[in-house]
Amino acid sequence: MSRERVIDEALARAHFETVLANYDQVFENFFLSKFLGLHFEYLNIGGEAATGEEVLRIAFDVNEMVMNPQGSLHGGIMAVVMDISMGHLLHKTIGAGATVELKTQYLRPVHQGSAICEGRFIKKGRSLSFMESKIWGSDKKLAAVASATWKMPTE
Repeated sequence: MSRERVIDEALARAHFETVLANYDQVFENFFLSKFLGLHFEYLNIGGEAATGEEVLRIAFDVNEMVMNPQGSLHGGIMAVVMDISMGHLLHKTIGAGATVELKTQYLRPVHQGSAICEGRFIKKGRSLSFMESKIWGSDKKLAAVASATWKMPTE
């Protein structure tokens, strides 16, 4: 039951060259986020208009370059995007931090199309924060959930 999938090599090379020419190793624009085509949207962050919980929503396209041999989004890519959603939200709201642990649960495959990832806080702390992230496929069904502990540097 093998389905042969082929990556368009010219398209892949062009994408890689575009990323190399346009990345900047800073939050939201670093190489991996550009390569994966991540689009960032912060919700309820700071200011008087902010109400409700702080969320980072990341949208991205699922294509052959990020799929496993079974034809779905690779679990490692899911984990990376969920980690990015939490780390960038932490950076935007509190400051730099580092993942201490990350638990990922895969619920269903994500096939070609679009995907949405949302990172949020479970509990903010001064030295540790607890966060979660979820990914939905283009079918709007929950595909993966991650929880993580983040450590903020102490000065």
